[in-house]
Amino acid sequence: MIKELRSSVDGEEFDYQTLLNGLKGYASPRDAITRLLRSGAVIRVKKGLYVFGPAYARRAYSRELLANLIYGPSYVSLDYALQHYGLIPEHVQAVTSATCSRARRFLTPVGLFMYRPVPLSVYWMGISRVETDGNVMALMATPEKALADKVRNDRGIDINSVRRMHSYLLEDLRIDEEGLAGLDADEIDKIGEACRSRKIVLLAAAVRLLRGAVAGRGR
Repeated sequence: MIKELRSSVDGEEFDYQTLLNGLKGYASPRDAITRLLRSGAVIRVKKGLYVFGPAYARRAYSRELLANLIYGPSYVSLDYALQHYGLIPEHVQAVTSATCSRARRFLTPVGLFMYRPVPLSVYWMGISRVETDGNVMALMATPEKALADKVRNDRGIDINSVRRMHSYLLEDLRIDEEGLAGLDADEIDKIGEACRSRKIVLLAAAVRLLRGAVAGRGR
């Protein structure tokens, strides 16, 4: 049964209809699905979304693609994306995403997935398709958008000046200085203006200031 299903499904991440289609030769596909789940040959990530178990996987499943599929519309952002781009030193366990819907949290058999809301006015800005494990493409924020989302969603920090923003970025978040200086401040400015966020406008100003300082040291 699992061999027939595996031969009919190319990827590691698949939905309920794909699962049913792969078992259409059985008199009771639903009973077959129950047996596959109990044996661990197939893992239910959430209702209607599945991956193959370790014994039958051809490659690692993409946590980023799963994040896109678990709750949407959404794109990977915030801490997980900042880690992906090498901007922060910490290893982030939860896959963090931004959404134009309400905040949600999903603890699944394949990990924790967290979603934070962003204004609809800026939702579609700064989203790119990135290659993840197994050459799978997933929606992820650009480095600029990921950092803007992080700054905007960090409600516990009071930032009212470029100097405080500079300290927050380098000391609180421990963001790589050269990586930060390489960001596109104009893109960050556009995001800040679109959602009318003073903190993101200060972020753009801090990036420009840091870029000048890094360039000055290189002369």
